[in-house]
Amino acid sequence: MESKLEELYKKCELNAESGDIMGACQVMLQLMDAKKIKVEEDMDQTFLEMAENLKPEDVRQVLTMALKIRESGEIKDPELKNAASKLIRAIEMS
Repeated sequence: MESKLEELYKKCELNAESGDIMGACQVMLQLMDAKKIKVEEDMDQTFLEMAENLKPEDVRQVLTMALKIRESGEIKDPELKNAASKLIRAIEMS
């Protein structure tokens, strides 16, 4: 399982500038902001600010949040879980 996660992060770093990946990141961040989701991450800006100022180097952090959201038992929102899964799939398919 760990090697799959490492492979996902490697793909993330190689393809972070992809329009599909950046778009999926922005959608997920905007949903997180709209739904007032709390995720244990060190952030110096809001989710909406991060979505508006998204840079390829931010994609790894957004992927980490997506993985936490997808696996979280506390977050029940299907729209947000779907957005997290779409981001993860976009990176897997890249």
